[in-house]
Amino acid sequence: MGRTYFRKAALSAAAVGLAAMAGSLPGWARALFDSSPLQEERFAILAQAVGRDRWKLLVLEQIKARPLCWEERQDGLMNPALNNFDFTGICSRYLDSNGYSLRTSGKDVDKRYRLRLKQSRNGLALQAMDSVHGGGTTVARASKVRRDKNAFVKLTLEPGWSLERRSYKGRTLSHVYFSNTKPMNTLIAANKAKPFDRSLTFTASLPKPPSQPGGPVRLTVIPFRP
Repeated sequence: MGRTYFRKAALSAAAVGLAAMAGSLPGWARALFDSSPLQEERFAILAQAVGRDRWKLLVLEQIKARPLCWEERQDGLMNPALNNFDFTGICSRYLDSNGYSLRTSGKDVDKRYRLRLKQSRNGLALQAMDSVHGGGTTVARASKVRRDKNAFVKLTLEPGWSLERRSYKGRTLSHVYFSNTKPMNTLIAANKAKPFDRSLTFTASLPKPPSQPGGPVRLTVIPFRP
């Protein structure tokens, strides 16, 4: 009994350790992980407005049917309903790279590829970006975007992308993948070959220049008529 317990504990610790190091492991080691498809209707890919012009990515999972972890508002934004109750065992949250990552062509993607939310005049896009060589590909997007600190923008996966669950030697882990069957190099090359798409030309929203007190002020002169 004792040996069985310690063996299970060792396997669990090894799986957790490998999951934490996945981003820095060489290619052959990243291939040790398996994955299985998820029921995407139980998940919501969301963007949360942070500050004046930044966005934060999070993924919510509905484990039990009720109460709802998120609700759509009349304006199209998503209400984080899980903040109104103890969601333990009902909802799961994946908030950063410890909870989600990229997987393409059946392997964990190299750590230089990072998920970034980018906003443009045409909406919001979740992109897998190459932080070393540049370039990227769109994973999910939202066309209707409005900044509201009390609500989320829901993103829809692009064709070819899906959500999967990480596993190790038959043991299911909590980590979620943004997965595509094609290699990352192929996806980036296909994105470069596409016709010019203004939705992928992202511009940072800059604050308005401050007024300069003390300078000349132009006034509208209305002629006096008796």
